[in-house]
Amino acid sequence: MKIAIISDIHDNAHNIVLTLKEIYKTDVKQIYFLGDFVGAGISRILLTSTIPIYAIWGNNDGDRSLITRFSLEEGSNLTVGFDTYDVVEIDKRKIFLTHYPLIANTIAKSGEFDAVFYGHDHLKSHNRIGDCLVLNPGEVGAYKTGIASYAIYDTKTNDAKIIELKNAITTNTPEAKKKFKEIQFEWNSLKSHKKI
Repeated sequence: MKIAIISDIHDNAHNIVLTLKEIYKTDVKQIYFLGDFVGAGISRILLTSTIPIYAIWGNNDGDRSLITRFSLEEGSNLTVGFDTYDVVEIDKRKIFLTHYPLIANTIAKSGEFDAVFYGHDHLKSHNRIGDCLVLNPGEVGAYKTGIASYAIYDTKTNDAKIIELKNAITTNTPEAKKKFKEIQFEWNSLKSHKKI
């Protein structure tokens, strides 16, 4: 089975709509979202997906109770878990989902999982620890890197391909970078944002 992996939408409705349109062109049967809706409005877009979406929480999810309430509406194709991580089994593959990169390597090293998917740092990454695939699909929001991306995972091969979205929009502009410099904000300055 093919599964799409998305993360870090960060309120970018334009990019998530484009991402879903691209995913619909494939034979993907499920979508896993690794957190960071930011606003509840994004959940309204996700619940209308024609492909079931399973989401875990990130650290930027705004009104979690409203997101959850939206996901429980009749006809919703969005399911939201209870935490920033979860374990799923599909086609005899045991998969660990997490928002945070700090635990991804440790979980992968345990040898208990076929794949570990994570987000949070917005940086695309495709690695292996032993037989375990360790994957960050990058960010849908293109907020940090300026590049919107997602991944398609194949349970048969236990491998994935990261796909960059064409016609994406970003707030990572020269003007925004200048403003971040003015307020002395640096990405990766926080322990939880360091690349693994």
